[in-house]
Amino acid sequence: MIESHDLFHEFPEYHDTIRALMLSSDDFVNMMKDYDEVDRKVARIEQRLDPASDLYAEELKYLRVRLKDRLYRMLQDARKG
Repeated sequence: MIESHDLFHEFPEYHDTIRALMLSSDDFVNMMKDYDEVDRKVARIEQRLDPASDLYAEELKYLRVRLKDRLYRMLQDARKG
């Protein structure tokens, strides 16, 4: 079974902040869309639905981590006020 990496599962303590930023920040929404797209690609590769080289899969995972880190910083900043 493939683990979900969507932001609501990754950061349940920021549920309300995620919702607020989705309504107020186009930058957050666009980055979240990018993150979700990369996450879907990784999931499809892990489920063996889409063929991919190991290098490409690792590059996608690295990109997912970088996007998640940036989104997390945005969540922290939004919570601080």
